[in-house]
Amino acid sequence: MVKNREISKETHEKILAVKATANKNRLHRTSFGDWLIVFLCVILIITCILPLLSVIAQSLSSPRAIMHREVTFWPVELHTDAYRDLIFADRRFMTSLGWTAILTVIVTIINVTMTVLCAYPLTYDKLKGRRIITIFILFTMLFNAGTIPMFVLFRNLNLINNPLVLVLPGMISVFWVIVMRKFFLGLPSSLRESAEIDGANPLRILISIYLPLSAPVLATAALMYAVGRWNGFTDALMFMQGRPEYHPIQLLLYNIINNNIGIDTTLDPGVAGNPGRSETLRGAAIVVATVPILCVYPWLQRFFVKGVTLGAVKG
Repeated sequence: MVKNREISKETHEKILAVKATANKNRLHRTSFGDWLIVFLCVILIITCILPLLSVIAQSLSSPRAIMHREVTFWPVELHTDAYRDLIFADRRFMTSLGWTAILTVIVTIINVTMTVLCAYPLTYDKLKGRRIITIFILFTMLFNAGTIPMFVLFRNLNLINNPLVLVLPGMISVFWVIVMRKFFLGLPSSLRESAEIDGANPLRILISIYLPLSAPVLATAALMYAVGRWNGFTDALMFMQGRPEYHPIQLLLYNIINNNIGIDTTLDPGVAGNPGRSETLRGAAIVVATVPILCVYPWLQRFFVKGVTLGAVKG
C-alpha cells in the first residue's frame, strides 16, 4: 500500500510537471496576430519619437548645419548656446513658463475638485431630479454655443483680458464627470451603507471612503486636465490678447514659431538676422516647453493600477 501511494504521488507530480510545461509553452507561443500588434506599436512609437528627436537635434546643432540642412535625427556640430540664450536672455519665456506651471496646478486642482463634486451626488438614488440633471449635463457635451456667444458672454462678465478666463470656463469636463460617476457606481455599495449606519454624512463618506479608493481615476483625470491646460492656447489667443504677460507658454511658442514675435536677443545681438540661429532657438523653446509635462507621466504611472477595491469587502 505504501509503495502504491508513493507511486501515485510520483505520478501526480509528473502530471503537474507536464501541465506546467505545457502552460509555459503555450505562454511563450506567439501567433501572427501578436507579431502584427507588436509591429503596429513599433510603427506608432517611431512616428511619435522621430519628430521629437528631430527637434532636439535641431536645438543642439550649429546654425551652419541647420542652414545647410545637414540635421536629421542627430545633432551636428554640438552647440548648447540656444538653451543658454533662451533661459538667461529671454526673461519673457521663463516668466511664461513659470506662469503656465502655476496655472496648470491651479486648474488641475479646481477641475478635479469640481468634477468629483458634480459626479458624486449623481450616484445617490434619493437625489431628486437626478435624471434631468444628468440629461442637462450630457446636453452640454453634445451641443456648443460657439466662439462668438462665448466671447459676448465673457465680455459681459468682464473676463476678457482677465486671467480667470483661463480657469473658470473649463472647470468641469462632462466626459470626466461621466467617467467619475461610473467609477463611483462601481464601488461596493455595502461600504457606503455601513458608513451610513455608523452615522457618517455624505461628505465624510466621500472623503474617507470614495476618494481613497478612487486614486487611479483621480490621477488619470488630473493628468488629462494638466495636459490639456499645459497644451492649451486657443482660449488665451482669443480672450487674452491685451495681456501678453499672462500668455501661457504654448501661446508664446505658437507666436515664436509663426514669426509673430521674436525671441529676446538682448544678451546675444548676433542672433538677429541669422535664420539658422533662430531655428536652434525655436527648437530649444519647444524642448523646454515639452519637458515639464513629460516629467509628470512617470510620477502618476504608479496610480494606474487595477483592482484597488479587491478585498475591500469580505464575505
